[in-house]
Amino acid sequence: MADLKGGLIILKEMVSYLPNSERKIAEYVIDYPEESIQMTAMALGKASQTSSAAVIRMCKSLGFKSFQEFKLRVAGDLQVESSTDYRDIEPNESYDNIIEKMTSNTVQTLKESVDILDSNRLKEAVDSLAQAESIIFVGFGASYIAAKDAEQKFVRINKPVQAFSDLHMAATTVANKGEKDTVVGISFSGETKEVEKVLALAKKNGTKTISITKYGRSKVADLSDIQLYTSAAREATFRSGATSSRIAQLHIIDMLFMCLASKQYEQAVDYIDQTREAISFIKED
Repeated sequence: MADLKGGLIILKEMVSYLPNSERKIAEYVIDYPEESIQMTAMALGKASQTSSAAVIRMCKSLGFKSFQEFKLRVAGDLQVESSTDYRDIEPNESYDNIIEKMTSNTVQTLKESVDILDSNRLKEAVDSLAQAESIIFVGFGASYIAAKDAEQKFVRINKPVQAFSDLHMAATTVANKGEKDTVVGISFSGETKEVEKVLALAKKNGTKTISITKYGRSKVADLSDIQLYTSAAREATFRSGATSSRIAQLHIIDMLFMCLASKQYEQAVDYIDQTREAISFIKED
């Protein structure tokens, strides 16, 4: 992104997955972010009782191009007023409080998702969708809502697109795809076995694969050529509704659609006008 942020978000979401020495550095930066961004790699290694080599390894493990980028992203986070933690509802809570909490949680998830978004990967994904002869979105459970939303949007600009939540139908369709097609797997956890199987089948056929998951290593992300991430969206007791995470996925879909429409602007406008006219026609008495 133009204004680098997301360093602390990535650290907090990935710290438990890091090897011991790298985890010690991450925990130190989380506890002392202001001091850490003033340090060299050697100084940070010494302060966290590790080494400069461990600091560089941690940056690579987290997906940063360099220690400098890591510090810039942490510094960017510190420029922004810290948000409150995700808040769960309470028994018999007032509607006003629930409205405020839900809105706050959603805004925070969207903000964090944008902060960790890699615009270069977004461009790669848009280019792949633009060039694809057909596009398949696959999602299960709440993630199917995002897949179906993508189908509804992309069909309006005349893209040959399908969305699936049935594993057999998805596998049957993907089996006949190849290098000129694109499959997008949507899974918040990144561990949805059905999505994993569809992407594995797509890769077997040489089909381009894109994933939309929460930040971090996962089976679904590892199987994709292009990884797009949302914030981990720490939803507590009532996470079964997948509220903030679902909206973050929809936001990624919106960005893919708008970027593609902008890339093919004149053509997209013509298609949207035609679909609008078609809807008006069928509504006529």
